[in-house]
Amino acid sequence: MAAKYVLKKAKNGKFFFNLQASNGQPILTSEMYDAVQNALDGVASVRKNGVVETNFDKLVAKDGSPYFTLKAGNGHIVGHSEMYSSAAARDNGVASVMKNAADAVLDDQSAAS
Repeated sequence: MAAKYVLKKAKNGKFFFNLQASNGQPILTSEMYDAVQNALDGVASVRKNGVVETNFDKLVAKDGSPYFTLKAGNGHIVGHSEMYSSAAARDNGVASVMKNAADAVLDDQSAAS
């Protein structure tokens, strides 16, 4: 299975997407968008900005869990990771986004929600 963007509609009526690795695990989750077109624009932003390492901020949560965010060219955060067990695991997540962001297919499940 190849990496893919899974676009969904949340229970609150907003739209979001996950970039899933080839193993089906989410490696990046978007913010919530009011319109499906805005979410699609978010996917396009991840495709463009997710291949540039300097667009990632490697952070540590208050509980000590490493995670990362991805910023667009304008500095706006377009996605974030899960909490990881180690900095090395987080860095592997960043590498996975960089590897898959540009070429992952879109699986639009927003109408089925």
